[in-house]
Amino acid sequence: MKWFIFPALTVIACGGLAINPAHAADAENGKRLAERWCVSCHVVDAAQKSATTDAPPFSVIARRPNLDAGALALFLLHPHPKMPDMGLSRDASADLAAFIASQRR
Repeated sequence: MKWFIFPALTVIACGGLAINPAHAADAENGKRLAERWCVSCHVVDAAQKSATTDAPPFSVIARRPNLDAGALALFLLHPHPKMPDMGLSRDASADLAAFIASQRR
């Protein structure tokens, strides 16, 4: 009986560390984040008229053939040198990535 208790408790404890698949990224929250953090460099939606020429519009990023919102969310957690560190949480980066992916036109 003892040999069963430790593995069972380990499985139960680690289960709380897994990402909840029922938690979906919130593209609407991602839009709010983009309007706050990204509009000065990126065109974040079709209604925006201009941004810098150095940063691609979100619609261009979204049309990349191998775009994976999960990989994009991880990238946003550790941005490249030209991009400011926004200090996004995992949920916020997932929301922002979901919004970017939704801009595929």
